[in-house]
Amino acid sequence: MKILMLTPYLPYPPSSGGQIRSYNLIKQLSKEHQVTLYSLIKHDEERQYIPQLEKYCQRVKVFKRAEKPWTLSNILKTGFSLYPFVVIRNLSKEEKRDVTELLAKEKFDLIHAETFYVSPHIPQTTVPVVLVDQTIEYQVYQHYVENFRWWFLKPLLWIDVLKVKYWETYFWKKAARVVAVSESDAKKMKGLVKGLDVAVVPNGVGEDLMEETPLHYSKTILFLGNYDWMQNNEAARVLAKEVFPKILEKMPEVKLLIAGQHTEKVADLRSKDIELRDLKIEDIEGVKKVCRECGVLVAPLYGPGGTRLKILGAMAAKLPVVTTQIGIEGIGASNGETVLYGDTPSGLADLTIKLLQNRQLYKSIALSARKLVEETYSYPAIADKLDGIYQQVRNKQR
Repeated sequence: MKILMLTPYLPYPPSSGGQIRSYNLIKQLSKEHQVTLYSLIKHDEERQYIPQLEKYCQRVKVFKRAEKPWTLSNILKTGFSLYPFVVIRNLSKEEKRDVTELLAKEKFDLIHAETFYVSPHIPQTTVPVVLVDQTIEYQVYQHYVENFRWWFLKPLLWIDVLKVKYWETYFWKKAARVVAVSESDAKKMKGLVKGLDVAVVPNGVGEDLMEETPLHYSKTILFLGNYDWMQNNEAARVLAKEVFPKILEKMPEVKLLIAGQHTEKVADLRSKDIELRDLKIEDIEGVKKVCRECGVLVAPLYGPGGTRLKILGAMAAKLPVVTTQIGIEGIGASNGETVLYGDTPSGLADLTIKLLQNRQLYKSIALSARKLVEETYSYPAIADKLDGIYQQVRNKQR
């Protein structure tokens, strides 16, 4: 099958959640399909990674977007546009023109749009669109606005939330098939758009973290993420200010490592017991290292989203996970068997202490979680699910 895939990021290096998903799916899909990839980039240096993707794609083309989202141009364009901010910051006139020209001269069996906000690049076409939404975006922004500190700006932000919701559901309706990454997201989508045909293709763990690793134990707690993302920034702050102090009261020897990209956004959290370690986006070895030197991943995630790749990665690395029900949403994990979850900072602290003080529970959670990932969240199996959806969509068009 000949597929045109649009992503809002270059799927290499496979460091962030979206990149891990797209890169591994492209690798698997390329065994049976011809993939043409169109991606947005923020920095010209990202072009160096194109050859890595050309190993699996027939063609790779990139288009620039603003390096920083909160530019005056993006803000003004959003204010005078029907589109929300998330669309404006990911909109490229050059890409839209190029996609239109490409579809006019080449025949594709389908278009794969990764996230709804790349959809404005697609012209009116008879080529069926499979739209994959890794999260329900308007809920993410709604959570952000609900917790926004400057109340006098909230009315403007609520307008943008409503715009996100309108266009998100609009593009769902236009697509031949919508794909969610979890059953919970699929259920919410069907509730928002009656009769919507939604399939589920979960996220998975990349090959690097699926390497066999020995069971290990440490009294260092880990949180891992990109702190440009509001959910990760919020979670790091809850962990450092509300959860970790309660753990220290009973286990003063415990340390906290906050690692990932853009740790400067949470630099104020550093202390004698809290280390910040910045990892470049391409530093896969660095991610593996922190997973293997820490004892438990604690993720106080309260913002809605798709499947949490940091949690799946920790499970693959035999690093036990303590999180919230929202944090584990979309992953078929059982509380007390493959994960421990609670909803309050005190609850998360107690569960972490319990895990660190009970070696048998620690071992059981770590090994059961690894088995779950091996059986359910490997990319060959996940790609087969997506391929099945492609086949259904193509057959329906005949």
